[in-house]
Amino acid sequence: MDVHVVIMAGGIGSRLWPASTPERPKQFIDVLGTGRTLIQMTVDRFLRVCDIGNFWVVTSERYVGMVKEQLPGIPSDHILAEPEPRNTAPCIAYACRKIAMRHPDANVIVTPSDALVTDVDAFSSAIMKAYAFTASSSSIVTVGIVPDRPETGYGYVCASGREHGKVVKVLAFKEKPDRKTAESYLAEGNYFWNAGIFVWNVKTIEEQLRKHAPGICDVMDMMSPSFYTDSEKDVLSEHFRKCEKVSIDYAVMEKSDDIYVISGEFGWSDLGSWSAVKDHLKPDADGNAVVGESVVLSGCRNCIVHASGPVAVEGLDGYVVAEKDGKMLVCRLSEEQHVKEFSEALKK
Repeated sequence: MDVHVVIMAGGIGSRLWPASTPERPKQFIDVLGTGRTLIQMTVDRFLRVCDIGNFWVVTSERYVGMVKEQLPGIPSDHILAEPEPRNTAPCIAYACRKIAMRHPDANVIVTPSDALVTDVDAFSSAIMKAYAFTASSSSIVTVGIVPDRPETGYGYVCASGREHGKVVKVLAFKEKPDRKTAESYLAEGNYFWNAGIFVWNVKTIEEQLRKHAPGICDVMDMMSPSFYTDSEKDVLSEHFRKCEKVSIDYAVMEKSDDIYVISGEFGWSDLGSWSAVKDHLKPDADGNAVVGESVVLSGCRNCIVHASGPVAVEGLDGYVVAEKDGKMLVCRLSEEQHVKEFSEALKK
């Protein structure tokens, strides 16, 4: 079976400032102190289902060098540079069109670059079931995460059944809910977090995009004669911006009636906040989690300290202290939703 993996790596990860910045966003940093960046960990887990030569990365032009540095095994012509961000639908349309031109029967797995999966065995099993399903059908399979709390920060997938590890029909995609709605989703048992991971055959996504997002396909039709030629970059710079700025969820998933989901727990997290990072680090006896070689704590409890240089912290309870290249964040974890605002305020 001809399987390809498309990694979307254009985000800027502003909620993990100052470790993550537009110059080096979170997918390119070692967030957990493991010695591997998040995009490297993403590749590691998908190597179980796909050869490195069939990996593709779609990223910003400014990050191409980092992709090549961190993932030297991926063919250089599989690193696709967007001239500007247009959300996930144009990104996916571009990658899948290029794959289809040389691999017309390919099955494609699309994944973000910056999430964590700790149960790689269960995850790999689910992915293989998903692409076995899409290889013999015109359906799309998305990966759902079994929720362990009434999370209001994620979108949800409503499934026709509660069976984990089986491919079942999607009834609806739901936007980020309020607390009461999230609690009802958790109680019902057939709602899963939308992880933004999709599996399909290239012919299927082409048909779905033509049906539900024809404007994006028109732009791809205009550009595709230049793909794999010396003029590709110039043509992309001129025309890619004409694509509607829209997510694949809005463009296709919420409109199609042929979507399925395979769910599991997988130890998944989008590591979208300092609290989420803290949850995946081993705490000391006082509940503190530390990433950094030169960190001294005294009288601290329930804190996360993430530092690239020497940092000493005394007497804090429930704080994030993050330092990178002379930038410093000291914030109560209960107020970390304001981190993005803080980073933007310092640019003014």
